[in-house]
Amino acid sequence: MWKGNAILIALSLAGCPSARAQTTTTSPADAGNAASANGEIQQLSLAEAKRIALGKNWDLLAAAAGVDAATAQKIVAHEFPNPTLSVSSSAINVDNRLSSTGAGNGLWDRSYDAIFTVNQLFEIGGKRRSRKASAQAAFEEAKAEFFDAKRTLDLGVTRAYASAALAEESARVLRESAGILREETRIAEMRLKSGEISSSDKSQIEITTERFELDARAAESSAARARVALEVLLGVPLPKGDVVLTERLEALVDSGAELNPNSTGAWRPDVVAADAALRKAEADLRLQKANRIPDPTVLAEYEHQPPDRPNTVGFGVSIPFPLWNQNRGNILAANAAREQARLALEKTKAQASADVATALLAYGDAVKRWQSFRDSIRPRSEQVRKTKAYAYEKGGASLLDMLVAERDDNDVRLAAIQAASDAVIAIAVLQAATLETRPSEVKR
Repeated sequence: MWKGNAILIALSLAGCPSARAQTTTTSPADAGNAASANGEIQQLSLAEAKRIALGKNWDLLAAAAGVDAATAQKIVAHEFPNPTLSVSSSAINVDNRLSSTGAGNGLWDRSYDAIFTVNQLFEIGGKRRSRKASAQAAFEEAKAEFFDAKRTLDLGVTRAYASAALAEESARVLRESAGILREETRIAEMRLKSGEISSSDKSQIEITTERFELDARAAESSAARARVALEVLLGVPLPKGDVVLTERLEALVDSGAELNPNSTGAWRPDVVAADAALRKAEADLRLQKANRIPDPTVLAEYEHQPPDRPNTVGFGVSIPFPLWNQNRGNILAANAAREQARLALEKTKAQASADVATALLAYGDAVKRWQSFRDSIRPRSEQVRKTKAYAYEKGGASLLDMLVAERDDNDVRLAAIQAASDAVIAIAVLQAATLETRPSEVKR
């Protein structure tokens, strides 16, 4: 079956030696009670998630089954029509006295008319050639659709992984902010006892702390939902959001992903599939035009009728007479299907070109935005927060200044994480938009 080969081909294209993700066992406290479908802790990097999806994703497996079906149709198209054997007997005399011959009364010697006929249909007018061309184009279309399904699956897994990582890191930032303010609450308690601040000042710090903690729990809930969506793409039978992500967004942005910015999308798998669909439609049109030419059926006959003509042979040919039906309706339908396939190809080419252009714009903007947060905005915001916190502890800044600085720094860190997530997704979108599949790869 091609399905297994398809997975191996895609693995080789992705540079993946195996479709199994590494598993390890950790404590519930460390792994958040994460368990895979087989009861083991499932720790996933983005590359491991893609490998698992490659072997287990239902949509990709269905696309591989489509290649199997197209392969079967290629076999059918190459086969010749089978001959037809017919046997008949006539002139059977039911009067036993008259049914025998002078040579004896055996069944073979009686004067029955036994006829053995072999009929063989011969296709003419290039029908078989057109049918084989149609099947080959359908095979290339199915294979290109498999590669396109893998392309979109890789993008979907990256989106889901980035979404889950974004929610997890947002929860971490909010917990860190809440932890910092809990320390400020302890300091405020001491200053309240010494009469340096009022109880309302201490309450404001506690309220902000509780708000950060509530936001952290909401982010954790969002992360669980995102992990469930990721497990669906991985083909987990009972997705519960128990996988543990091992890569942070910042590392994914700086992983040095391979890009092909010079691509125009002309050889993207969906474009290759649309081109194969057009060639299939053209072959189907040629086949319907050839069907106007009737196919002859040649027959060879052997007749046994003793005693006068004990053994004779005969030959003949039959051919339909195209008087009423000249296949005009099927030709018009095939011509319309070809026009639809042509328009679909033009639309797919335009869409691929537009995807590349928009992906390049989004990539440039997202990466610059992330670099600004990483190199400038986030370090300065953290420095302002530390300065205001230190000044507040020493009595040199108001509670409002300290809280504003803490909230601003929290917002900046959340925005930086969002920028990293946007950059990861923008890189994945650009990779998907510029992925190329040469026609020679789908012909094999």
